[in-house]
Amino acid sequence: MNLTNHISSLTGRVLLSAIFISAGASKLGAGYAGTQGYMESMGISGALLPLVIATEILGGLAVLLGFKTRIAAFLLAAFTLLAAVFFHFDFADQMQSILFMKNLAIAGGLLILVTHGGGVLALDNLRSSRV
Repeated sequence: MNLTNHISSLTGRVLLSAIFISAGASKLGAGYAGTQGYMESMGISGALLPLVIATEILGGLAVLLGFKTRIAAFLLAAFTLLAAVFFHFDFADQMQSILFMKNLAIAGGLLILVTHGGGVLALDNLRSSRV
């Protein structure tokens, strides 16, 4: 791989992880109650919110750092597809349709990470080169 590929892999991980880390962090403070209420209005138990936050922040950090990239990307892809189905499946609402497609695109990017890994500039690669 050349330098452009290495930088592209890193940049892709940064961009994919940003949405998860920022979404999880936004739910920690003032957004907690609102998110919990929204989940419950969609038929999902608000008691799952701590798991959602942990998934977003920890999974996002794992992708960002390239730590257990394939596993983290697979779990985040599944999480993102579930979120699309549970929260954005109203195709009569144009905004929900757009959000559904956004989730599909994010899951697609994550599945590429599952296939190719985090690249040379990932903790996974640094760890394997020491062994």
